[in-house]
Amino acid sequence: MIEPINISLDSLNLGTIAPISIAIIGALGILLTDIFNKNKHKSLYVILVVLFLIFDLFTLLSFNGEPRGLFDLMLVDGIAILSQCIIIGGSILFILLGLSKLRLQEFRYAEYFALYLFAVAGFQFMVSSDSLILIFVGLETSSLALYTLIAMHNRMVSIEAAVKYFTMGALAAAFFVFGSMIFYAITGTVELAQMAQVLTQDGFLSMENYSNYILVLVGFAFMFAAIGFKLSLFPYHVWVPDVYQGSTSALAGFISVVPKIAGFVVALRFFEIFIHANDIIIQTILYVTVILTMTIPNLIALQQKDIKRMLAYSSISNTGMAMAAIAIGTQQATNALFLYWILFTITNFGAFGMLWLNRGKEFKDYESPYTFVKFSGLAQISPFSASILALFLFALSGLPPFALFWGKMYLISSAVNSGHIALAIIMVLNSVIAAYYYLRPISYMFLRDVEQGANTEFMQNATTPTKSIVGFAVFLTIIAVLLIDPLLNIISTLVSNSGF
Repeated sequence: MIEPINISLDSLNLGTIAPISIAIIGALGILLTDIFNKNKHKSLYVILVVLFLIFDLFTLLSFNGEPRGLFDLMLVDGIAILSQCIIIGGSILFILLGLSKLRLQEFRYAEYFALYLFAVAGFQFMVSSDSLILIFVGLETSSLALYTLIAMHNRMVSIEAAVKYFTMGALAAAFFVFGSMIFYAITGTVELAQMAQVLTQDGFLSMENYSNYILVLVGFAFMFAAIGFKLSLFPYHVWVPDVYQGSTSALAGFISVVPKIAGFVVALRFFEIFIHANDIIIQTILYVTVILTMTIPNLIALQQKDIKRMLAYSSISNTGMAMAAIAIGTQQATNALFLYWILFTITNFGAFGMLWLNRGKEFKDYESPYTFVKFSGLAQISPFSASILALFLFALSGLPPFALFWGKMYLISSAVNSGHIALAIIMVLNSVIAAYYYLRPISYMFLRDVEQGANTEFMQNATTPTKSIVGFAVFLTIIAVLLIDPLLNIISTLVSNSGF
């Protein structure tokens, strides 16, 4: 007779899953609220999402137990805490844009806000585990929620974007599962920490151990494709502009920031195994991918005549910049990754937030309200709106003294200090290219008269709360220089506690 298994609650360390549970409970609570009380205004659900996310954040910050929990599936180390803070903070900022004036299709349904919380919970799962199984569960939970959120905008361009995203995402999920299966066959484990111990054994990752090494490369190729899609690395970035264009500006900004930090943490935990093992082939693949991801989208962005598509390509290039930190593989570079992405979150939120506030409902399905021409002469019509949007574009270009400049400087210095001089030069050159295409829409706003087809009514979607949250982003962008040292101290402490 099989003996029953006795498991104590203390051994499960349920504190590791408590923050994520709050997001899930919040999503279920919103659905129940809608069942028993129909026709609630969207502002109620926005506030509920914000309250649950704040509670989620406080629970996370108060966690003070062992990092391992739930049968060792959960790993709440310093990097998990730091990345979850970025995920929750970014999610709070972008959902507050839902307090806008226009009552769009998706905001009529409580399911939109529940799916938003499910997506956040999925991202939290991804960064809070080194088990490939749980990472995959988080990946699919968040991805399926995002596909639906995009489609709920109920325009043909949005449904098309959701189908493209779903098709590519399903392929990436298959790659992830197949890559995980190969690594499990080689190492006998799906936990990245144990996998690293096996793969870094003497002679395991060497051409002498030919059969194992070929399998490692095949498994890496599948995993690299899956992670590359989620991070929109070259050449897996082709879905990004169409998906961003089919999404609302608020959701496109969310997709450009929050899922990426979850992907970075998975990439950091996985790729560092091979970087620290000094595998030349895999290091070369990462190095070349980083350079192409920075450069190719930058060159394509030069040809864009639509601000939203330009921001889509620029977010791909910024992903390449951040990935450079993982390719470098030093502690300073890891610190630079998180600093860069925090500052990018603030500035990108501001840019997409301004597009969202300037959105109207008078355009056709496949017509973009964000072409450069529509913003021509904006400084004459609404000088304040033009100045704020220009501020965020200046910040994204990396011009001092605005937020992203300090992130780029620290990232480039980490490349120089680790001896990657060529990579540092390429990063500087790409920053110069980016400055040019960010300045193009600014020239339309300030140096041109109002052209035929230009929008003459701006801030149609703005309310006092949304103006306030964008104003908060303006404040952070300007005073960023005062935040760098405190942020670096916090980041350095949490990263070093994680062993990176």
